[in-house]
Amino acid sequence: MNRKVGVIVLQRVTAAILMRDGKVFIAKRKANGLLAGKWEFPGGKIEKGESPEECLKREMREEFHIEVSVGAFFGESIYHYEHGAIHLLAYYVQWEKGEFRPLVHDEFKWVPVAELKEYGFAPADIPLAEKLMKVLGG
Repeated sequence: MNRKVGVIVLQRVTAAILMRDGKVFIAKRKANGLLAGKWEFPGGKIEKGESPEECLKREMREEFHIEVSVGAFFGESIYHYEHGAIHLLAYYVQWEKGEFRPLVHDEFKWVPVAELKEYGFAPADIPLAEKLMKVLGG
């Protein structure tokens, strides 16, 4: 029997840093799922054979009915949840078209960067929120 001891498998996940008029787009997770009620920078799991950029385009289309273009890499975070460890990769994205309609979140908001600290973010997203506040002077 082969056993791997001490190996941690990281699920690669993306996050969108979507800015408009000095505000950033955040979404609140549904009350009945993992990390219920926590705020996050939207995105999702990278599927096999998919790049982070392709993932962000797909996830924003699936979760919010919008089309985005993906820009520069913003930052990353690794977090070990009870349900598994994730490697969160954040990119700046630009809204191109579509009407925002959340399908898998309870709520979404455009928030001034300086106010991010007032929201209860998912633990993996906290370092990204802190970096965004530092970079943009929030």
